[in-house]
Amino acid sequence: MASKLKSGKRLPEISVARLGGGDLTLGKPVDDHDWQMVVIYRGKHCPICKTYLAELERTAPEFAKAGVGIVAVSSDPEDRARSFTDEIGVTVPVGYGLTVEQMQMLGLYVSEPRSEKETDRPFAEPGVFVINADGLLQVVDVSNAPFARPDLAGLAKGLKFIRENDYPIRGRMAA
Repeated sequence: MASKLKSGKRLPEISVARLGGGDLTLGKPVDDHDWQMVVIYRGKHCPICKTYLAELERTAPEFAKAGVGIVAVSSDPEDRARSFTDEIGVTVPVGYGLTVEQMQMLGLYVSEPRSEKETDRPFAEPGVFVINADGLLQVVDVSNAPFARPDLAGLAKGLKFIRENDYPIRGRMAA
């Protein structure tokens, strides 16, 4: 991991290719919402990601009610990202082709595949970043293992609370 992102700071300028064409710039909402949640998933090889992205799809309306748009991103190439998200029925914008350098810029843990059956490239372990209307990191959650990820229903409720109560960015004194 190259560097830890700090709450209250800006997300590094990162763009990735978007399924369906064009690019996604992380931290810049792609819809009518003024906040964005960037969900980094490990890739098609990860069964936990399949469950998590299906849950993300189910909870997307709750995030929308809180004014938070969602994008999901992995290092998978286009064909793997498309087949994976089509299988699950993901409708949120999906980015693909995240590079190791970009993963490091985001402060993500990066893993090598255990075998060619898994994937053919290094991939990011899970991360969730919520960027507020001022372009600042409101929430940062980075894991080094597929088993530790934020509960999406709870996160949606928390973001709604933050927005309704002008709750401040927490953890700004991080080292």
